[in-house]
Amino acid sequence: MKILLAVDGSTYTKKMLGYLAAHDELFGTRHQYTTITVQAPLPPRARAAVGADIANGYYEDESNKVTAPVTKFLQRHGIEPKVIHKVGAPGEIIAKAANAGKFDLVIMGSHGHGALGNLVLGSVTTKVLAHAKSPLLIVR
Repeated sequence: MKILLAVDGSTYTKKMLGYLAAHDELFGTRHQYTTITVQAPLPPRARAAVGADIANGYYEDESNKVTAPVTKFLQRHGIEPKVIHKVGAPGEIIAKAANAGKFDLVIMGSHGHGALGNLVLGSVTTKVLAHAKSPLLIVR
């Protein structure tokens, strides 16, 4: 099974990894895992002020802060995930990646860093739910 793990470094990402590890049917080397994290773009004026190289370095550093612990967790369990870093609107990009990659399952936390905005589901989760064609496992 091809599984896409949408991660953002929040508490819900940690809960999602805990859930994954507790369910043998979803966890293990028999599946292919891809992690994806999406950084919100800098405002155009800020990007212009610092330059493309610095902005791109910032995106890469922030993405690595999110995916490195997840990758390390998976590697401790014998899993070598593919890692995707993107910049843009997280919900849209995660859904597009899920559809383009023809994943069998997308797993993500119910909320991210902006959890106060929506009480039932986070806005990113809501967008992925609305636009991804793959089944979505939401961990709360």
